[in-house]
Amino acid sequence: MSKSLARVRTALDRAGLAVEILEMEDSTRTAEEAARAAGCAVDQIAKSIIFRGEDTGHVVLFLTAGCNRVDPAKATRVAGQPLGKADAALIREETGFAIGGVAPVGHLKPVTAFFDPRLLDFNVVWAAAGTPRHIFAIPPARLLDLTGAGLADFTG
Repeated sequence: MSKSLARVRTALDRAGLAVEILEMEDSTRTAEEAARAAGCAVDQIAKSIIFRGEDTGHVVLFLTAGCNRVDPAKATRVAGQPLGKADAALIREETGFAIGGVAPVGHLKPVTAFFDPRLLDFNVVWAAAGTPRHIFAIPPARLLDLTGAGLADFTG
């Protein structure tokens, strides 16, 4: 088991969640690929979109429904600071994950996170489990609680 996958497993276990992490045959790097692999609607994919906080220099995580796009102006207001592009090195350093497999939990460092209310429209959503081929299903309210994310309108 990879270190990334193990951190996600540990975070889920510590939260007392009996969540099964699935390894898919094909890539789950994009919301469309993950939805196809999981057999669900694209909006049931909880995408992890990462920006760099320009004031803090740290990553800011936006968990959004698969079809939604993060609106930069709304995200900046929600984050309370200008946002820029987070490069792969910063994402790996702070979350411990590579782009295409960033999980909403199991980060190396505390991460400021915001949660798309659209995800709460479903009984279950799917999220990356730390690799480009591992995903897990979870009730969105539990994911919101587990991540400590703020519920916010940042899509457009």
